[in-house]
Amino acid sequence: MKLFSYAMLIALVLGSSGCAVKDYKYIEHDMNDTKVITKVDDAEYQKEAMFEWKISKGDRIEIKAFNQSSTNGQLTQLLSNGGQNITQNRYGDEGILVPANGEINLPLVGKVNLLGMTEEEASRSLTKTLKKYLKHPYVHVKILNQKLFVLGEVKNPGTVLVTNGTMSLFEALANRGDVTDYADRTKIKIIRGDMRNPEIREINLTDMKSIRYASLILRPNDIVYVEPRDSKASVVGAQEKLPFWQLIGAILAPFNTAIVTYGVVSR
Repeated sequence: MKLFSYAMLIALVLGSSGCAVKDYKYIEHDMNDTKVITKVDDAEYQKEAMFEWKISKGDRIEIKAFNQSSTNGQLTQLLSNGGQNITQNRYGDEGILVPANGEINLPLVGKVNLLGMTEEEASRSLTKTLKKYLKHPYVHVKILNQKLFVLGEVKNPGTVLVTNGTMSLFEALANRGDVTDYADRTKIKIIRGDMRNPEIREINLTDMKSIRYASLILRPNDIVYVEPRDSKASVVGAQEKLPFWQLIGAILAPFNTAIVTYGVVSR
């Protein structure tokens, strides 16, 4: 009996050691230090709905230039530099890289600066520039590397390519396979802007009223973080400890057999 008690004591000590709850939340914030936005007024929502990304340093852009014949109206392609082969999984080296000073070098026109322009504004600017050399030019500009990031309790965390300038939260989550069973659907965070002083929005996807007053429109470079439920640590911790307790059960099985046998014999 003393040997059995000693074995049980060892099992309890070993079982309790390392039982500290793991912290699965890797984006925390101080409520007193960072303002969390849960409601967006109509004016701000309309502003976000009309948002257009402007060309910035580090962007990669596709530029296609054409000239329209004055006789038959046929378009002749003069320049094509961009992402004809771009796919959901490739957005690293396509197109023209916009340097820090914004100046890119193009055939015929030389250096041009497109920083701070939308795709439409850049197209119009280059078309106007080409009119100095061609009668009927047409230019199409597209930003290739617009992307956002979906992290946390989703089935396939990663980067999402934004092809239309903006994307809804539901589109981004669907793109990564939806949230997991451990996801806290009441605390979906959207982190935007300078990481030293980010803007954080929190959306409760279980409450229609909360969704109605929030903004589900995402911009390029946004980070969507799906926070885990508090119960995840306990559930996963128990699953991780299962092999340990199975081992302890196997070790103690002879003692249990001996105790039962001893009790029967004693009678």
